[in-house]
Amino acid sequence: MYTFSFEKLEVWQLSRKLSVSIYKTTASFPSEEQYGLISQLRRASVSVSVSSNIAEGNSRFSQKDKAHFFEMSFSSLMEVMNQLVISFDLGFIPNETLNIYRKNIAELSNKLNALHKSIVK
Repeated sequence: MYTFSFEKLEVWQLSRKLSVSIYKTTASFPSEEQYGLISQLRRASVSVSVSSNIAEGNSRFSQKDKAHFFEMSFSSLMEVMNQLVISFDLGFIPNETLNIYRKNIAELSNKLNALHKSIVK
């Protein structure tokens, strides 16, 4: 089976795992958050943001385009972190879960920054 180049990137693999984890975590959020935090977290982590921007950026031909999409991915990752902190503040996730996400997002952001720096040399 053919593997696309973005699928080989560790940052994409980590962002994919993050997205799956966000979906599982938000499944237990209150139903009134369906169009609030649940929607925001899920969209930021997958469809319009982190993993999708990594995939799209990696497929661009110019270094400038690649860098732009990696920057957008980083911004979306910070959006996810912010929304997780708010989820903690509202009592939707425990501190332990927030700390696990914080650690995973820190690792992912460091790798994403390294990828970005390798493009913009």
